[in-house]
Amino acid sequence: MPDDITRWLSANALALSTLSAGEPYGDLEPLRETLRDVRIVGLGESTHGTREFFLLKHRLLEFLVREMGCGALAMEASESAALAVDAYVGGAPGDAVRLVSRLDFWTWRTQEILAMVEWMRKYNRTVPAAQRVRFIGIDPQRCADSAAAVGAFLEQAAPGTAESVRESLALLATSRPGSRPDSGRGLYEEAVELAGLLEEQRERLAARTSPEAAADAIRHARILVRCADLITRPLRPNPGEESLFAVRDRYMAEAVTALLDGAAGRVAVWAHNGHIAKGTYAAGVPALGSLLRRHHGEAYYALGLFFGKGQFRARRGKATTGPAVRHRIGGAGRSVESRLAAAVPGDYLVDLRGGAAKAAPAVREWLRGPGLQRSFGANVPRFTYRFHLAPLVAAEEYDGLAFVAKSTCSRPLE
Repeated sequence: MPDDITRWLSANALALSTLSAGEPYGDLEPLRETLRDVRIVGLGESTHGTREFFLLKHRLLEFLVREMGCGALAMEASESAALAVDAYVGGAPGDAVRLVSRLDFWTWRTQEILAMVEWMRKYNRTVPAAQRVRFIGIDPQRCADSAAAVGAFLEQAAPGTAESVRESLALLATSRPGSRPDSGRGLYEEAVELAGLLEEQRERLAARTSPEAAADAIRHARILVRCADLITRPLRPNPGEESLFAVRDRYMAEAVTALLDGAAGRVAVWAHNGHIAKGTYAAGVPALGSLLRRHHGEAYYALGLFFGKGQFRARRGKATTGPAVRHRIGGAGRSVESRLAAAVPGDYLVDLRGGAAKAAPAVREWLRGPGLQRSFGANVPRFTYRFHLAPLVAAEEYDGLAFVAKSTCSRPLE
């Protein structure tokens, strides 16, 4: 016989009629009340390589934009490279495939992300400028575009300075977080000094070029500062507030808050479950979601995305280059996914805020007690990934859960 947890999930599940964007929103209408007072909607994913997660998040973004006034998608993607994508969805000319490919993460070089970007551009053509939706990268790592932009600006406006910073810009363009740990923080200090110089000499530099060019260079220089900060911190899973991982999530949270301060309406945040969750990850790193909850309270809603079984893409081992390959996984074993799969057939959402407080004791204990979840990043171990489970307290980490019964691989761009 069904137990209290199964009955509660069955009664509170919001069945999804489809995962595909462009379809009627009738099944999503209950979200209008759920998210009425929410300004930031975190859209997670337990893998970076599941096609169904990307489809569902695209569909949810369409609903949030068309029906609930969402003004921006804040994505766990290169802050530097995303500027060109934002210009494209705003109507600037460009090659969408090239722009998406240059987001500098293999995870986003997919046909699903390309389709979403093309939809954003198409939608923006149909509405006044004030109602357009923006594409914002919030991850300060990978800053090649900003290094190139600052270098090109200086070549025109201040050739002497351009020569003096050429080597540093080249290092910033090619370095990864934690790749150049430096207790003296030399590269970071150079980036700070350069950004300060551009700010100080803004009027003189603008006179030699244009006010718009100077402002754009300063914006890119500020990105270089954040990127250099990550590059020069040691790559250790230190739980401290100043660890590389903690600083990265803090920068991402600050970027989301800046969007709200810029009157973006609602903001959708696209990132891994580990980032959108309201607690910590790795060795106690405060997640992006925990910082947003701390700053914005109940105006932040964390939706975790999970799957039952199937396939997903990821790189093997610790490789930082090379293809992401297919990984297969069966039933969910002892994890929360097994409970979600057994309780309700098909794909669905369940809100943990509204009805959980009045649920049966067994349900409240399940939601507030220790559990396990499957979590796969951009890389997974070669053989043991099937057995990897991470700790979870569902109602403390997430405000809602989305479950797709079957995962298939995201489709890479040609």
